Amino acid sequence: MKRFPAFDPPEYVNWQPDPALVRAFRETFEREPERRTLVAALTKDDHRALYAGLLRTRLHDITLKRWVRTGVISKAWLGTGEEAATVGPVHALERATDVVAPMIRNAGAVIEMGMPIADALRAYLATEDSPSRGRDLHVGSLPRGVLQPISHVGDMVPVIAGIALTFKMKGERRVALTWVGDGSTKSAAAHEGTNFAAVQHLPAVFIVQNNLVALGTRLDQHHLPGTFQDWAASYGVWGLAFDGNNVLDAWAATRLAAARCRAGQGPALLVAETFRMGGHATHDEREARETFPAKLFSAWGKRDPIGLYEEYLKEAGWEGAELEAVEAGVTAEIDRAEQEALASRERMPAGETALLGVYANGR
Repeated sequence: MKRFPAFDPPEYVNWQPDPALVRAFRETFEREPERRTLVAALTKDDHRALYAGLLRTRLHDITLKRWVRTGVISKAWLGTGEEAATVGPVHALERATDVVAPMIRNAGAVIEMGMPIADALRAYLATEDSPSRGRDLHVGSLPRGVLQPISHVGDMVPVIAGIALTFKMKGERRVALTWVGDGSTKSAAAHEGTNFAAVQHLPAVFIVQNNLVALGTRLDQHHLPGTFQDWAASYGVWGLAFDGNNVLDAWAATRLAAARCRAGQGPALLVAETFRMGGHATHDEREARETFPAKLFSAWGKRDPIGLYEEYLKEAGWEGAELEAVEAGVTAEIDRAEQEALASRERMPAGETALLGVYANGR
C-alpha cells in the first residue's frame, strides 16, 4: 500500500518485505491443521474483503492523524500496527447477527460491522449527526451489532457476557465478542465477566489484545507471568493464541472459537500477540518511543500486518494491479467519507440537547 511519511510510523515509510517473516506469516496458520483447513477454503472475494478491511482501518486512522496535525481535532486513539487483531476476528463472525464491543483502538470493528466510515469520523468531530449526537467519541450502533464502549477498559467484558447470556436463554446461535487490552485484564470487571461467562458456558469470545503496553506501563511492569498462554486454563475455558499481526491467523482462530460457541461449548478466550506502533494516543508518541527500545519498534515494524498480507497474496498469485485496484477503491471510499464528515461541522448540536437522553435519580 501507499506509505505516508508524515503520518505512518517511520518503520513503515520505506517498508520492505523480510523473506523470513513472509515465510513465517504463511507457516503460522499452516502448521495448525484446523486453521490451515479454514484458510484454504477462503475464496478470492474473502481475501479481497480482508485486505480491504485492513486498508480501510489503516486509512481511517491516517485520516484522524492528519486531522490532529492540521488542527481539526486535538488528539486521536489509533490502532496502527494492530489492524489484523480487529479485522480478522470481525470477518470471522456472522456480522448480520453477532455482536461486538470494540475498545477505542478497535475502530476498524465499527466500520467492518457496517457503520458508514463518515459516521465513525463524525464521532471525533462531535457533530449533531454523529452516532452519539456529539456526546461521545466512543462509537457504537446496536442495529449494526456494535455495542458502544466506554472509557473504563475491561468493563465491556461483563456487558458482553450479559448479551451472550441472552443468546443462550433464547436458544439463538449467536456470538458476542469483545477485546481486552493486556492492562485491562487486571480490572475487576474483566475477571468477573470472564468468570461468569465460564461458569454459565456462554457463547462469548474474549480476545486479550496484548500489545505489550497499558497506557504507558510495559507488560513486564504489570503482568508477572510475562505471557497469557495459561489465561484460558485459569478460567477453565477453551483458548488459543494467534499472531495479532496476521489477519489470516486471527480470522481462523476466531472462526474456530465462534463455532465452538454456537455449538454450546463457549466461552472462548483468545490471545492476540501484537504491538502498539505509537502512543496511547497521538499526544504521547514521543513518550511511547521512550518506553521501549528502538530495536523493538524496528522488529515489529517489519511485521506490518498489511505489508505481510500483501506479500502472501502475491505468492498466492495476485497481480500488483489487483492489489492496487482494491487500494484505489478503499482510498476513494475514505476520501468521500472524510468530505462528508467535515461537511457535518455545519451542523453542530444545540446546547440544550446536552440534557436529552440523560438519566438521574431525583428526590
